[in-house]
Amino acid sequence: MAKKILITEKPSVAREFAKVLGINGANRNGYLESEEWIITWCVGHLVTMSYPEKYDEKLKFWRLDTLPFLPKEYKYEVIPNVEKQFNIIKELLLREDIDTIYVSTDSGREGEYIYRLVEQETGVKGKQRKRVWIDSQTEEEIKRGIKEAKDLEEYNSLSDSAYLRAKEDYLIGINFSRLLSIIYGRRVAKEINEEKISISVGRVMTCVLGMVVSREREIRNFVKIPYYKIIGEFGEEKTFKAEWKVNEKSVMYNSPKLYNDSGFKKENEAKEFINTFQGKIAKILEVKKSKSKENPPLLFNLAEIQNECTKKFKIKPDETLAVIQELYEKKLVTYPRTDARVLSTAVAKVITKNLNGIAKGFKDEEVQTYIKQMAEEKYSTDIVKTKYVNDSKITDHYAIIPTGEGYENYEKLGDLQKQVYKIIVKRFLSIFYPPAEFNKVSVTVQIENEEFNTSRKNLY
Repeated sequence: MAKKILITEKPSVAREFAKVLGINGANRNGYLESEEWIITWCVGHLVTMSYPEKYDEKLKFWRLDTLPFLPKEYKYEVIPNVEKQFNIIKELLLREDIDTIYVSTDSGREGEYIYRLVEQETGVKGKQRKRVWIDSQTEEEIKRGIKEAKDLEEYNSLSDSAYLRAKEDYLIGINFSRLLSIIYGRRVAKEINEEKISISVGRVMTCVLGMVVSREREIRNFVKIPYYKIIGEFGEEKTFKAEWKVNEKSVMYNSPKLYNDSGFKKENEAKEFINTFQGKIAKILEVKKSKSKENPPLLFNLAEIQNECTKKFKIKPDETLAVIQELYEKKLVTYPRTDARVLSTAVAKVITKNLNGIAKGFKDEEVQTYIKQMAEEKYSTDIVKTKYVNDSKITDHYAIIPTGEGYENYEKLGDLQKQVYKIIVKRFLSIFYPPAEFNKVSVTVQIENEEFNTSRKNLY
């Protein structure tokens, strides 16, 4: 009887697929097997690009006359510390009773690259290949992904993109790291009191370093220029504060004493100006009232949630990714590595599943209060025609949202994971709420030809 093999990116993900497929077969060394299925897993990358010395032993030594290094054909090799798992997968893929391969590595460019390298190095041919593309690890989504799996060839463009990016990283890193280390290595080593160093260059890291250096130079070159504002306090019983600002009728209009339209260059000149108001009557010149509405922000993509977590929890972007990856593997949120901040039309049409799941399973008092308000005030869940749904702004995956499932894993999470999850839930719920309404009042106070302004914005 022919069997199907399913390959995931991690053992934990393989176990989730096994549960959904009902595989209770033997737990072998590096894979699971039943009468119909074999499930195995990578452990991240199993194959990598070979260093230049694998092309020519002479290239092990860094010399200018061997640069640039531009191979016509690229060499790859199995990473030594994961060679055992690679060999297990290779043996499984080449088994004669395997007729279909289901590729279930992470649904993204990097996941695609991980499998394609394995297939390339194992040399497997003549088998049907299917791609499982899912947005979360819930049971329903896994079943859908397997049922609707497309031919792997439909993802060849994604694979080509992954190979090209890896080659670009490789060529930039190898050539420029060697070049700059040869030219500047001794000089830099001397500056930092080291015997020798290598200078690392990368496609992304060098650009980011350039941005950091540029910003640091701006900070170091910044010259503080103090200036002095005038704040008036008005009223008898209920006082309010307002800020002076020059106008065309002011005695200070175009005065060289001013740093800008609301500040003086010198403190004593500001105080002299204040003295001119002594004994004079202030009157309300104008009161403006207006209302405004503000819609909830778009949903989280990876960059946005990383920024939010850096502000709230003072953690690094890679730590945030690790947290959300764990939430994803625990079925609590959708796929984390996404650029989109909107949902697809298809997901928006069935979004009540997520809401109902949160209402029933997430026992958080604050969140339950929000959901109760949604129900009592009958907030619409039809968001298809809102700014939160836009198929044209989605490439691989839609925004990060709670699945409404996985709560059996929630109590096992650490405090940070729970807090990040709650942030994602609150951002998700906010898109169903009506716009926030604000009352804004602007007041202009006049003393002779001088004007003071203040404004206040209150939630309606």
